[in-house]
Amino acid sequence: MTLFDGIYPFYPQKRKATVFDVSIITVIVVFLTFTCSFLLIIPGIRGRARLYWTLRVLLSLIVGVVIVVVQFTADWETGWVKANTSYKAFSHALVNVDIGLHVGLAGVNVTLMGNPVNQVNETINYNEHFAWSFDADYDHSYGEGLKRGLPSPILYVAEKFTTQSPCSVHRQYRISGHYASASLWVAFCTWLISNMLFSMPVLVYGGYMLLVTGAFMIFSLISFSTVRNSPMCPIQFGTAALHTGYGGSFWLTLVIGLLCFVAGITVVTLHFFKLDVLKTFFDLREDKTEECQEMTEVYVNPVCHFVDKGLSPPQPSKLNTNSI
Repeated sequence: MTLFDGIYPFYPQKRKATVFDVSIITVIVVFLTFTCSFLLIIPGIRGRARLYWTLRVLLSLIVGVVIVVVQFTADWETGWVKANTSYKAFSHALVNVDIGLHVGLAGVNVTLMGNPVNQVNETINYNEHFAWSFDADYDHSYGEGLKRGLPSPILYVAEKFTTQSPCSVHRQYRISGHYASASLWVAFCTWLISNMLFSMPVLVYGGYMLLVTGAFMIFSLISFSTVRNSPMCPIQFGTAALHTGYGGSFWLTLVIGLLCFVAGITVVTLHFFKLDVLKTFFDLREDKTEECQEMTEVYVNPVCHFVDKGLSPPQPSKLNTNSI
């Protein structure tokens, strides 16, 4: 058996998962490693500071992992429809299938699942990814799908997003996805800066950077939402229509963005009204009693003290031997 473009022709093609792929798993493993490392050192922290450290670190890691993971997910916009439709071109055989459309920041996934899975002597279980990132050509991916003879429902949905489609939604989705991705990467940088500032006495600036992080996350949502204002061609399968709505990644980004706003506002408010409480939570509170004790325990050399004042130091008394 010979290779065709590096692929064995009679073996199943590698398919990209709808929600989870290698990039997402890698990011999650990295952040889980950081979490486990912190859990190993948390027993060495004493008192209530242990609870405060755990809360701060876990919340920070959740924000960081969400900002990175949603870059690679394919469920910013999703939709499903159940339909009886033709399975292959030049064939009158109808199949009962669930057709799913999953739009991400870097492309779309089209899912085709049979009800039941085995129909017309084939296993109907497809999930195809068509990318529009800077290093991927969507039309080329669509052309490869045509060459491979993908089922008609998948090609019909994917054709709506090509550059030659009369729908003209490819440019809107591609640009909005790029701007949303760039905003999230900026939010990730501001999240890193906020963590560095929280390890210093300038806590209020860490709160400001949290507000900036939340602002860029909301801006990414606004950027992605602009594509919803453009007219969308109907995706019709007989009498059934495929309608899409915001998916899990969109709502998760919104929740984390609002969490950053709440945390940032709380830090800034406590800085101006309850600074001691804020320093206690970040384990930066100075113990005033210990500070005063350290100030009183200052050693003063008596010889130097008298020299500075121009006085002679006290002489040791001599024993009068005549009185014995």
